[in-house]
Amino acid sequence: MAIFARWRAERELARKAAAYVLVLFREPDPGDVTWLTETATRGDVDHACWELRYARRGLGLIAAQRDALDDRTASIVAHEITEAFGRDRNIAAVMVETSERQFNARLSAYRDGLEAKAGAPTSIRMGQTLFAFAGGSFKHQDANIVRAGELLAAYLAEANDALRASFGAAVLPENVPPSAMAGGRGRSGGGA
Repeated sequence: MAIFARWRAERELARKAAAYVLVLFREPDPGDVTWLTETATRGDVDHACWELRYARRGLGLIAAQRDALDDRTASIVAHEITEAFGRDRNIAAVMVETSERQFNARLSAYRDGLEAKAGAPTSIRMGQTLFAFAGGSFKHQDANIVRAGELLAAYLAEANDALRASFGAAVLPENVPPSAMAGGRGRSGGGA
């Protein structure tokens, strides 16, 4: 019976990951594509589309790694993303491996941008990262870098919303502060 229960739990986790990844594989907003095409990719619409696709997918995987309730979530989401690349109609079969390499490069850069503690604010670093990959000017903190950072922040918020919708949100009893769940630190009062 334990094997069947584990199999069922794994299938449910895979179903949730598939629903989550479906959100990450939505096409970018046409207005955002036009803006990035005009400001960074020198008129290359396909390049702009791919940079926005990679950004949404990468930030979605980062959200799963950082914010999921279950340690297995990030791994199964990463697996589902790999599977989805193979099914993506925007990618020619001979280009799947190249697309995965490009995605991984961006994933690493976005993760570094989010984790950095020094330098420019996170949104600026993220905007500069998008523009660096898109081929635009990224050295100055101009309105385009700000907009890019805001767009990526929206992608990350969207990913977190989708993560909670697919996998659930943490629920604490009303009388328990979140700090008490972290090994009892921050507890006040006498407790039972």
